[in-house]
Amino acid sequence: MHPLPRRRRIAPLAAALAVATAASLPASSAPSQTPETQVWIDVATHNFASMPDMGAMGGLAGMMGAGAQEKMAYPTALNPASSGQYLDIAMHNSPRPGVEAQQAIPGGLKLGKALPLLPPLAEVKDYEPGIPTQGKQQMPDGEMTIHEYWGCGDTVRPGQPKTFKMKFRGGKLETSGSVTQTRLAPARDISVTPAFVVWPNRKHDKRVPNGAVLAGQHRISGTDVPASLQFDLGGNAEFMPKIALRTSGQATDAMALGWQPVDRARAYFLNAVGAQGQNTMVFWSSAESPGAGHELQQYLSGSYVDRWLKEKVLLPPSATSCTIPKGIFASAGGDPAQGGMGGMAMLSMIAYGPETHMVWPPKPTDPEELKKWDPEWNLRVRTKSTASAMLGMDFGGAFDGMQPEPQSDEAADGQPQEKPESTSKKLLKGILRNL
Repeated sequence: MHPLPRRRRIAPLAAALAVATAASLPASSAPSQTPETQVWIDVATHNFASMPDMGAMGGLAGMMGAGAQEKMAYPTALNPASSGQYLDIAMHNSPRPGVEAQQAIPGGLKLGKALPLLPPLAEVKDYEPGIPTQGKQQMPDGEMTIHEYWGCGDTVRPGQPKTFKMKFRGGKLETSGSVTQTRLAPARDISVTPAFVVWPNRKHDKRVPNGAVLAGQHRISGTDVPASLQFDLGGNAEFMPKIALRTSGQATDAMALGWQPVDRARAYFLNAVGAQGQNTMVFWSSAESPGAGHELQQYLSGSYVDRWLKEKVLLPPSATSCTIPKGIFASAGGDPAQGGMGGMAMLSMIAYGPETHMVWPPKPTDPEELKKWDPEWNLRVRTKSTASAMLGMDFGGAFDGMQPEPQSDEAADGQPQEKPESTSKKLLKGILRNL
């Protein structure tokens, strides 16, 4: 469960203090140093390991040709749904909130000459899981066990796992054991309302083509948008390369994870979640200490990256491998040698990229000039590369270069020749035929 960001919980109090402070200032006080126009750009690259570009319905839709035509809607970069490049743009222009604008873009982005920025049809909120209301809805009887593991290595370390058990009986909750308090970074995602303008949107909902380049000259124009709102994005704001993630081993084994170094990555983090039967969940992370989980699969500020690198919560940019300890995701009675599934888990990985911040005019260094400084706009660009994979499922290259196939191929002598096919590929093709 994700708690509401602290900055939002205190927003009414902060607003009241701001009004009171403004009312007490003399008319000749210094100009506001918060720009009236603010722009946020999120850049993401995602790779579903061993799978092609997957589109709206996962690999199935992508393989049926729907991936390239998938319609996009803001936001797309926070949690990319399939392999590819993702770009989100949001602007708040205080003099004319929610009024359409245009962003001229470099040709390398392969999306035309300009992107329309439109207000969303409704407020885009953070995910808030529903909680049953006391007296109106009661949790059903049941139980759940959670095992927490952490660290890279072939074997489970001493003192692991931490185990937490919950039981619901007659509306009462019984617990035993504990898990580590979750590590959280301050939420820096924006809550977009119709007072913002965003891309992608209902007028322009195309995906960013693979190989598109963001670097180059950008200019945003529109009613009461500052004429100076143009900026040149360099390499630090560019799409990061895909994480070439490789996995090997069954869930009953130590599972090896490897990847090539990702250009501009400041740190890496991996975590996995799996189930052992219906009532047991297993959590693992690559951190050297407990408490790191899926909450770290987000854009992190440079200060948090630096801090958690020192604490070995994150892997350094020089890291190229990690091993999940043997058997932690194995299912009871699931020995593959006996015909069982062995166990599965979903793995997530992130390479944290650099951030770019711009303000115009630039902030003066002279104290007297700083008093008169009245910035017109500011910009924040965040970058990351992510990857995901199903552990314990060996597709045997079933998806590599998968294209519509003829019924048979002919050998050099003109006679039909069948290709050997993996079990997973046969299963996949059977699913496609029944869609």
